[in-house]
Formats: sequence, structure tokens, C-alpha cells
Amino acid sequence: MAGKRLKEEEHKSKGKVIAFFIIILIFALLGAGYYYFEIYNKAEVGAETNILEPQITEDLKPEQESIFSGDERPIAVMIDNHKGAWPQAGLNEAYSVYEIIVEGGETRLMALFKGVDLDEIGPVRSSRHYFLDYALENDAIYAHYGWSPKAKTDISKLDVDNINGITESSSSFWRTKSKAAPHNVFTSTKKIKEIAENKGYSLTSDEESVLNYTFDEVNLEDGIDANTVTIPYSDLHTTSYKYDAETKRYVRYARGKKQTDYETKDPITTKNIIITFVENSRLNDGTKKDRQTIDNIGTCNGYYITNGKAIKIKCTKDSRKKQTVYKDLDGNEIEVNDGNTFFNICPIDSEVTFE
Repeated sequence: MAGKRLKEEEHKSKGKVIAFFIIILIFALLGAGYYYFEIYNKAEVGAETNILEPQITEDLKPEQESIFSGDERPIAVMIDNHKGAWPQAGLNEAYSVYEIIVEGGETRLMALFKGVDLDEIGPVRSSRHYFLDYALENDAIYAHYGWSPKAKTDISKLDVDNINGITESSSSFWRTKSKAAPHNVFTSTKKIKEIAENKGYSLTSDEESVLNYTFDEVNLEDGIDANTVTIPYSDLHTTSYKYDAETKRYVRYARGKKQTDYETKDPITTKNIIITFVENSRLNDGTKKDRQTIDNIGTCNGYYITNGKAIKIKCTKDSRKKQTVYKDLDGNEIEVNDGNTFFNICPIDSEVTFE
């Protein structure tokens, strides 16, 4: 009996040992399974993350905005360019600036703004009729301080949405004491928009830009070297630009003087320059003030200048309201670097030089 009991005890003991090892084995297998499940799961998640990351990144990446982005209607402001008006306010914030000859061999500017808020623009000066052509092709609200007789007639005839600062309050178009009259009238984008809204002018526009902007850097590899560009408008006035290879922008000069901003004191710079040669002549408007007119309808010769190079172009404007089309000599519409542009519309006999 004692031997049988001993065998039974030994059998039970062996059973417990086997059961113990079975339990350990089960836990080991479960642990291994969990471990491999986690590794596999993480690998899958990692793989999915790697696949999805570029998609998410691409979706969240902000789109590049052109200088002409948005549906806000452009504002065109006549800017005095007499030496008594220097320095001017707001030119660096304009997406385009047009410079054209006026009486006395002087030039005047028209700056175009879109999607910017400026507390000071100026000095604001009176209208000349040929600037209307470029305000119209930009579908801009046209702000000025007075007008020539023909500008007044044409504003009405062409149905230009205009704001004459002389007829507005001194809180909308004000004179600064830091400059002498008549070179001291300023305004702001806020005031122009308020007046425009009160007049019932649309503050939005779906018109496309005059220029064919591109984000791909335009380098005129086969162009003329144009590190310095000199544009004589008259015996009195010459405009010039000097290229800064570091910033890839041109610094603007007038009569040999570097142009700066009235508020910031920063130099006036531009990414693009377009030159258009036009016939100009004295306008017989009965005032005997040597006011000018220009022949800019049709096709004119010109240059496109950017990044230290220049190419010859053709500038075609079919009517005063139609947009000018700028093409290379092969007949292709030029692509323009996305950035601000100075349009120098100069006398046909202007001896423009490049260095």
C-alpha cells in the first residue's frame, strides 16, 4: 500500500510539473504572439504613414499667391514725379507703375494697387488723358487730384470709374506740411475704397492680369546684358535702373538720384521693366501749356527686362480699353516673372541704353 501511495504521489508530482510547464509555454506563446502583433502593427502603421505623409503634406501645403491674386478690384493712383514730390509713398507696394511723359519734359506716374492696405499714397497729382488707357486695361478705379481738359472729357466719354480728390474732403485727400504745394497731396487705400463704395463702383473684378505671370524663374539667357538701363524721356528727365544680382531686383533712379520710399526710406525696386516706344506730340487743348498726347494704339516696339537681361518685344494695344499684349519677336506672348513691374512708356526717339 505504501509503495502504491508513493507511486501515486510521484505521478501527481510529475503531473503538476508538466501542467506548470504547459502553463509557462502557453504564456510564452501568448507573449510572443502579442510581441509579433505589435511589431507587425507598428510596421503596418509606419508603412501607411509613409505612404500617406506626402499626400497629407501636399494637401496642407499653402498655394503660391501671385502678385495679382484675388478678386479685389485694382486701384490706380496718379503720382507726382516732379523733384519736389520726391520721395513718394507707396510705389514699392504697387503691382504695376506706369511712367509717361507730360508737359515741360517732366514725367508722371500711375501706380496700381491690389490687395494691399496703405495709410499713405502720394503725392497725388492731376490726370492726363492717356493714363486712362492703362487704368481701363487694368479695370481699375482711377484716383487723381484734378485733371487736364481732355482728361476730364475722356473720363466722361469712356465712362471711367474715377475719384477726383479735389472734390472730396480734406480727410480723404490731405496736404502734408513736409512738402510744398502742389506736390503734397496724399490719400490712402481705405479712403479710396470708401469713396468708391459711396459712388456705387464695384470693389471686385474678375478681369485677368495684363501680364502673363509665372512662378518659374524667367531668365532671358539669350538677351542683351542689362545691368544698368537708362531711359531718357527729355533733356530734363532721365529714368534709370541698376540691377542688384543678390536680390535679383532693379533699383530705380530719377535724374541720377536713387528713389526711396517716403515712409520707410527703402529704395524703390522692381522685378520687371517693360519699355514701350510711342510717338508723342504737343496737344492743342487751348491752354497753351505744352500738354502732350501719345500714339499708343497699334503695335509698338519695346523691351522686356528682368534678372539682368533684356529682349526686344512687340507691344500691341487694339483700343484704349483693350489690354496691351506683349510678345517676343517670334510672336509668342512673353512670360513675366511674378513680381512688380515698371512700365516705361517713353518717346519713340528715346536713346535707351543697356550696360
